Amino acid sequence: MYAQMVKTDSTGVKSIDDMSEQEAAFQARIDRDEKIEPKEWMPDNYRKTLIRQISQHAHSEIVGQLPEGNWISRAPTLERKAILLAKVQDEAGHGLYLYCAAETLGISRDEMFDQLHSGKAKYSSIFNYPTLTWADIGAVGWLVDGAAIMNQVPLQRTSYGPYARAMVRICKEESFHQRQGFHIMMKMAKGTAAQKRMAQDALNRFWGPSLMMFGPSDKNSVHSAQSMAWKIKMNTNDELRQKFVDQTVPQAEYLGLTVPDDTLAWNEEKQGYDFADPDWDEFHAVLAGNGPCNKERLGARVTAWEDGKWFREGLLAHSKKRAAIASDAA
Repeated sequence: MYAQMVKTDSTGVKSIDDMSEQEAAFQARIDRDEKIEPKEWMPDNYRKTLIRQISQHAHSEIVGQLPEGNWISRAPTLERKAILLAKVQDEAGHGLYLYCAAETLGISRDEMFDQLHSGKAKYSSIFNYPTLTWADIGAVGWLVDGAAIMNQVPLQRTSYGPYARAMVRICKEESFHQRQGFHIMMKMAKGTAAQKRMAQDALNRFWGPSLMMFGPSDKNSVHSAQSMAWKIKMNTNDELRQKFVDQTVPQAEYLGLTVPDDTLAWNEEKQGYDFADPDWDEFHAVLAGNGPCNKERLGARVTAWEDGKWFREGLLAHSKKRAAIASDAA
């Protein structure tokens, strides 16, 4: 989900015969489900792919605060404000865990931020859509965090140790976020007629973008095979998308809401739902920077970074001062 368009530098999955002795030994460890740790040898493309995926995941957590953050002061009750504030704080923590995991691969946080702010690095396309009503906050928790959990639970078994361990805590917290969103949608759907219409409208607008979160269809996801061979990625895009639909449709029915897909139908043979593909032209346009809120989201991050420069410089000066005092005392 947070690796919608992560590309490897590999042209395909190497056979054992084409691997060097070191590469074959590394792949054997992967196949035995051993965790790879930061100071151990790894192929350059494995390292680069991990950096791209983990940093994109981290950027998504940080930018993902923005659609919900502007509703903290407008939440309908004090309790809802406190819950939303805690959730946004959790997302910041998730980003920090992931930046730390990426740093173990030899990239600095400043470099990752520069890649984000310059537009070189991507983040999940879903966060370039506006949250127009309070029901949208429910839809984000229910659908967006639900899709996140679908992707992230398998990542607890990913081959890179720091990434897998970070995902354990993140998944626990995301499960609360999903429940919070579903609870908002349930209150809205069971409320007044106007509230139910608001909930349906939020579902209508977030359904397609939520399906896009898993990335392009498998036939167009040319880099997934290598990532799966390395167990950086645990499932294909289409597998996760199907699982998400199968889980979410009954939830919508329970809420009394209608999934905005006229083709949706239960397929007895595959024991899952048939459903329409999202608008892939829209998906690529949003990733290219032409979504409803791309400029707003990236602009907010750049402004926050620039406005915080004085504070970072102060922390660095204080750290140097303490180091000098400790050196003199020694």
